Amino acid sequence: MSEPTPLQTREQYSAAYDNSAAVPNAQSLLHDLLGRSQAAYAQHDCTRNIPYGPGPRQVFDWFAPAPPVRAAGAANAAPILAFLHGGYWQWRSKDDFACIATGPLAAGFHVVLGEYTLAPQVRMPDIVAEVGLLLDALQSHPGLGQPQGQPPRIVLAGHSAGGHLAAMHRAHPAVAAVLAISGLFELAPIARGALNDALQLSEDEIAECSPQRRIRPGRITEVAVGAAELPELQRQSRAYAAALQAAGEPAQFHALSGRNHFDILHELERPEGSLSALARALAKHAGLGAAG
Repeated sequence: MSEPTPLQTREQYSAAYDNSAAVPNAQSLLHDLLGRSQAAYAQHDCTRNIPYGPGPRQVFDWFAPAPPVRAAGAANAAPILAFLHGGYWQWRSKDDFACIATGPLAAGFHVVLGEYTLAPQVRMPDIVAEVGLLLDALQSHPGLGQPQGQPPRIVLAGHSAGGHLAAMHRAHPAVAAVLAISGLFELAPIARGALNDALQLSEDEIAECSPQRRIRPGRITEVAVGAAELPELQRQSRAYAAALQAAGEPAQFHALSGRNHFDILHELERPEGSLSALARALAKHAGLGAAG
């Protein structure tokens, strides 16, 4: 594979991260995603907009496992898949991605969809801190909390900007494992294109909030990206997984054949999908009771 042309101009950096322009049917895929998410709320047992902080977007949705799982007495020990949505930290909502709950629910997970305040209302360190507050709240929440003396239960997953936020919390005590999907792990290129108009990242914020620059002991991490995604997205995931491995951290890289930045989520939504399988494997590695 030849090396990509180095990025130089603002326009080049903007295009290198423009997922919607790179996928010809992006709007159709997103429209279908919204429809499937509305159906997921109707089909599954879900408590919506549970506060974890005082802000209007500091809320989460909780999908509980099916009644047979709870009746078997397994719900209190069941793993939790906490999902953080994408949208380059400035767009989208957890409600848009509820369909991803289907795959993990079929394996006996609780599923949490976390929300957070968007830029430009807050800055990047504030968004990162909000996810920490969410994890703190889950750790003590009735039915989801971590009993004293018990291991952490959360497989923390995120897509795109959510993959970045998940990676920033690899070492949180509530987290058992991380599944970073199509994530952003070095923010310097983001600051050089149009995405930074809302983010207004400073050099200090780039250093503080780039997971690639903050490799430290944390939980096992699976880094996945679509093999049909933009070269920069693939490069970011590959480089982050390599940096984790070079630091001796448990991590693997996965390029999902044929998947782009949007339809990659089918692999989490489908019980038989490759990302669903990774979530189950992470739960098993952490000693949690997900179904096979």
